[in-house]
Formats: sequence, C-alpha cells, structure tokens
Amino acid sequence: MFSFHSFRQLLLLKHRMTQLGFLQQNAFFIVKSYASTGLSESKDQQQQQEKHSFTVSYLINSCGLSSKSALLASQKVQLGNPDRPDSVLSLLKEHGFINTQIAKLVRTCPTLLLSDPGKTLLPKIEFFLSKVGVSSSDLTRILTSSPLLLVRSLENHLIPCYNFLKSVLVVDEKVITTLKRSQLSFLYDVTNNMVPNIALLREFGVPESAISFLVTNYPGIAFIKHARFVKAVHDVKEMGFDPSKSVFVLAVQVILKMKKPMWESKLEVYKRWGWSKDVALLAFRRYPNCVLLSEEKITKTMDFLVHKMGCPSADIAKNPSVLGLSLEKRIIPRFSVVQLLLAKDLIKNKFCSATFLLPSEKCFLEKFVIKFQANFPQLLDVYQGKMDLLDVGIQLEKVRGMEQL
Repeated sequence: MFSFHSFRQLLLLKHRMTQLGFLQQNAFFIVKSYASTGLSESKDQQQQQEKHSFTVSYLINSCGLSSKSALLASQKVQLGNPDRPDSVLSLLKEHGFINTQIAKLVRTCPTLLLSDPGKTLLPKIEFFLSKVGVSSSDLTRILTSSPLLLVRSLENHLIPCYNFLKSVLVVDEKVITTLKRSQLSFLYDVTNNMVPNIALLREFGVPESAISFLVTNYPGIAFIKHARFVKAVHDVKEMGFDPSKSVFVLAVQVILKMKKPMWESKLEVYKRWGWSKDVALLAFRRYPNCVLLSEEKITKTMDFLVHKMGCPSADIAKNPSVLGLSLEKRIIPRFSVVQLLLAKDLIKNKFCSATFLLPSEKCFLEKFVIKFQANFPQLLDVYQGKMDLLDVGIQLEKVRGMEQL
C-alpha cells in the first residue's frame, strides 16, 4: 500500500507532465504572441524616435533654435508633420515677426506650434491690433516679451483684463503703455487680485490719478496677491503716509518689493552717515525709493555729496530724492558748473544742493549755463564732459595773467 506521501508525489508529477504537454502543444502560439508584442513595442518606439527626430530637426531648421534649445523644447512638444507648425510660422511672419522673435516665441512656448492659426492665434493678434496706439512693431515686441499671452483665453482672460484696465486708466493708450512695461501683468488673476486691490485703494481715499500712476508704472504691484496688498496698504498708512498723496502708492510698491532684512540693512547703511531711525523714516516718507537703492549707490552718492560738495548729511535727508540721481550723468556735471560759477563770483553760495540738482535739464541749462555763457564760454563744454575742470583752471590762469599785463 502506498503511503499518503507517495500518493501526493504522484499527483504532483502528473500535474507537471500535464503542464509540460500543454506548453509543448502551444509553444508556437506562445512564442508568436510574445514576438508580436515585441514587434509592436519596437514599432511604436521607432515611430516615437522618428517623431522626436523630426521635431528637433524642425525646431532647428525652421524655427531657428539652437541644438540645445531644440532638445529642451522637444520635451514639451512633439510634431508629427510640418503642416500645422508651418501655418503658425506663416501667420507670425505675415504679422511682422522676424526670425529672432519667432525663435524666442517658440523657445519660450513650444506648444504654440500646435495652435490653430485661424481660430486661436489670429483673433488674439487682431484684438491687440484693434486697440488705439498699437502698431505692428509694438505687437511683435509685446508678444515676443510675453509669448504666453498667445495661449491665454481671449474671451475668458485677455478681454476681461483689458476692459478692467481701461476702466481704471480710461484710454487705450495708457493700457498699451502698461502692457508694454509689464506684459506679465496680463497673465495674472484680475478678478481675485487686481479688482479688490484697486477697490481697497479707493476705500482708503487714494485719488484716481495716483491709482492710474501705480497701474501704469508698477502694473505687477497692482496684480499682486490681495492678502499681501492689504497688509502693505495698512503698513504704509500706519507709517504716516497720506493716502491722498501720490507718494502713498509709491510707498506701497516699495513695501511690497522689500523684505524685512533688506529694510534693516538699509537703515544700517544710512546710520553710518549719521541718520537716526527717525531721520531715515522721514527720508523714506519723502522719497520711498531711497531704501531700494543699492548700498554701493548710497555710499558713493553720499560720499560725493558730503565730502566733495560739503552737504550736511541731515540736509540730504530733507531732499533724499537727490540720492536717486545719476552721479556721473547729473550730479558731477552740475556740480562742476556750479563750482566754476562760484569761483568766478557769478553766483553766491546761498542755496542748497537740491536747488541745482533737482530742476529739469531745461531749467538747469537756462539758469546756470546759458545765462552765463557770455561771461564763461567753457561752461557748456564742462557740463557735457568735453572739458575737464583742470583744463578750465589752466585757461582761467592764462586769462588772469593776460589781464595783469
């Protein structure tokens, strides 16, 4: 009699023989099935490789991308044939885009090549061209700077955004100016950010002229997250700024650009020049951008004003906007002219630096150059940097010598 263990081994052996028989009988079909799957995968892979190769080649040869840029762009778009991308490129060229601009558009937003030229791209181009003040060159520059404008919805985003901006700025020309200065503004959330931000300024009593100034000159600030905007507005109000003055919105944009460590570091820089915290805050209220200047700019300008021009540091805090003026293009040339006039006793040293540094170019020329050119022909050359003060000094000495003879 077999034992139970022997009987179990016999059953296992029979099962294995059955499996072996099945494999032997169906080996052909099994191998064929695996081979078919392998061939299918190999064919798909080959097609993908060919598609990728075509895409890279097209991006290089038709769009002007470098090999590196083409490889990066090919990760975002795959082109099956040239029909659609060719029609996109033709549309862009018809509307004045040159090769370098097209290359930038495609490099930034490769999926543009798959857009429907007639249904998607052309309506957006025509929308911008229909606005007063937008030339063909303006259009190409705006869209090249921000290609994503071409992928945003015309009805759901671009038109509502444009219409709201016009309701604030009133005329198309100002909207276009805003768009030129910050094309990215049109990519932001209008309903949840800009609309309540503008409403908040109006609640605080900020005049429309100041709101228009903010939107036109700092559009990115007007579109910033509403929660951040609310905090900045309240902080500026607590600092003592008057919402009815345009400097209020200037302070808001400065606060939104700054982080606390940056604020503290600028206070330290001004402290080295004798400004207390209260004096620095006074300067900030008069010229908010004084805390956005680099440490190098502050140091160089303060050094010249204090040590070369003899301006007391406390007086500069009363007219801090002079710190934002160009040292090479404005402060030094004007100081040179005034120094020569003082040396010739043509003017009296009874005015502060702001008297000749802050006036417009036309005003300064009339008051300090043209007025004295008959007495001092070299003034304009000194102002324009064509003659050094040392050369003028030598000429003056020669004149004095001849007068004594």
